[in-house]
Amino acid sequence: MNRTDRLYALVEELRAVAPRPRSARQLAGRYEVSTRTIERDVLALQESGVPVYAVAGRCGGYVIDKSLTLPPLNFTAVEMVAIAVSLARAESTPFAGAMRSALRKVLAVASAAQTAEAGQLAEAVRLIESSRPGENGAAGGGSGVGPEVPLAIQEAITARHVLRLSYRDRRDVMTTREVEPVAFAGTRTQWYLIAWCRLREGARAFRMDRIQAAVDTGEPAPRRSYSDVDTDIPNALVRRLDLAG
Repeated sequence: MNRTDRLYALVEELRAVAPRPRSARQLAGRYEVSTRTIERDVLALQESGVPVYAVAGRCGGYVIDKSLTLPPLNFTAVEMVAIAVSLARAESTPFAGAMRSALRKVLAVASAAQTAEAGQLAEAVRLIESSRPGENGAAGGGSGVGPEVPLAIQEAITARHVLRLSYRDRRDVMTTREVEPVAFAGTRTQWYLIAWCRLREGARAFRMDRIQAAVDTGEPAPRRSYSDVDTDIPNALVRRLDLAG
């Protein structure tokens, strides 16, 4: 998460719990930064006029004056893509039109930079349809939906960086491998990271719930698109994500 997104997230977090305080340690743990970074962020918010103040004491921390702040109007690129994914999965419901309208409103007020980043991330998402009526998962998928996509993977895909994964395979064997991330692919029951695996020297689909850890190495990865990797998934079942709804 870049600093601008974190500042917005801090305001949103403090608004959500106000008038209760959040300590620097709690906020540092939530956003995976140091307490010193949180202190600098809070100072920056205060200098920009955001009504954040410190409460002393054992249960103290930072508090925001909810009555003097507006609710956040900015969505991150990942949040916009998440709405688009939800919309794509809700097309058969009576609420599809309302969700499409909501997404368009979000895009209308987003900055050009946020929209561009969201478009880049959306380009790296594929939705996999069932190959047979009544079938909800892809071959080899599990029965449960995986956890949220780790932040390191989201950022590595958009930045086109090599990832170091700790991965537990279907035989429960743990391996550490470097991969060149290409795209996310999701069925109705599972999400996968499509990547070029340097250990196996080929394209692989990594189930998100089997990725134990992911670290962005910062190493630039070769430019690859979804069409450049062979996933053995029929093209007729693969749908691109439409960010515009």
